[in-house]
Amino acid sequence: MTVTLPPVDRAQLVATRRDLHQHPELGFEETRTSLLVADRLKSLGYEVKSGVGKTGVVALKGSGNGRCVLLRADMDALPVAEANAVPYRSQHAGKMHACGHDGHVAIGLEVARRLAPARLPGGGTVKFAFQPAEEVSSGAQAMIAAGVLAAPAVDAAFGIHLWNDLPVGTVAITPGPMMASVDEFEIAIHGRGGHAALPHQTVDPVLAAAHVVTALQSLVARRRNPFEEGVVSVTQVHAGHAFNVIPGRADLRGTVRTFGGSFWEEAPRLVEETAQGIAGAFGARAEVRYRRLCGPLVNDERMTALMREVAAEIVGADRLKTGVRTMGGEDMAYFLQQVPGCFAFVGSAPPDGKASPHHSPTFDIDEESLVVGAELLSRVTMRYLEGAE
Repeated sequence: MTVTLPPVDRAQLVATRRDLHQHPELGFEETRTSLLVADRLKSLGYEVKSGVGKTGVVALKGSGNGRCVLLRADMDALPVAEANAVPYRSQHAGKMHACGHDGHVAIGLEVARRLAPARLPGGGTVKFAFQPAEEVSSGAQAMIAAGVLAAPAVDAAFGIHLWNDLPVGTVAITPGPMMASVDEFEIAIHGRGGHAALPHQTVDPVLAAAHVVTALQSLVARRRNPFEEGVVSVTQVHAGHAFNVIPGRADLRGTVRTFGGSFWEEAPRLVEETAQGIAGAFGARAEVRYRRLCGPLVNDERMTALMREVAAEIVGADRLKTGVRTMGGEDMAYFLQQVPGCFAFVGSAPPDGKASPHHSPTFDIDEESLVVGAELLSRVTMRYLEGAE
């Protein structure tokens, strides 16, 4: 059965995205956003549940007798001060939609509007998950723990990310690992403070920390199989308060990214051993805290083939990209660990491809990408419910 959906309402898409852009909210603080989402979905006739995973919203349509597909849209913004001089710039100091999540929410609501009057094929069900706190890799887990994948059980999950590394009118869909795992480490190096002019009377944690930073880079260079992707980045270094005082403690913080494999398995031990060994060589002591925030995002082969087929119909086969991967992470990975699905990048840079990167204060999108994203998720949902895969 082929169902004809109403056309995409570009004007409403843009208006919704710009409204959300002006009112960014950080992870687990998306109260205005979730209220807007819930009110809109209720007005469309969906069965709506708010407060799922703290600030998440779930909407349901269908009989529950056939397949159930979940569509996910993340809602949170970043602690970034916007530098764009646009009419819809952030109205909240130090907060900004600098990653496109405002567009994801607008796309999710537009897909919901298009599907609302439709008779879903095969007695199927569509479940919308408007998720909080993607940027801190906690929202997906919170929604799953709250039962978003149950009642009815989800059979497949799809999502998109607006992507400024690709020009508008292109879509990238890659089977297998597409986005990296996200691990975080914190290292406290404890020494013995004293006068900067008398270093022999101290155990200098700053010197030890500098060597730890250098040594951590050797994990990628010498402890990782070169056929496995991996990144180790130290992103924060804190020590001391005065120019003439050697402090008693230095703190490092950073991240490890992989697509799985032996390096992913061994990374916690390698970071611990490296920090402890280097610190010990300088007479200091290292205290290591290692956390896994999310695993790699892995697209299912069959769901990827289905989404690629639909995307080719929308943008053309010549505008469909494959092999596009990133060491950036996404907690959509948790959904795809539980059910087969696919996550796609929708090009959001201007046609010339020149756009500010994600998480930058000048990030913005070509809003034609909203239309492409809404069309892609609408069509792949109907195609899956019709029985294709």
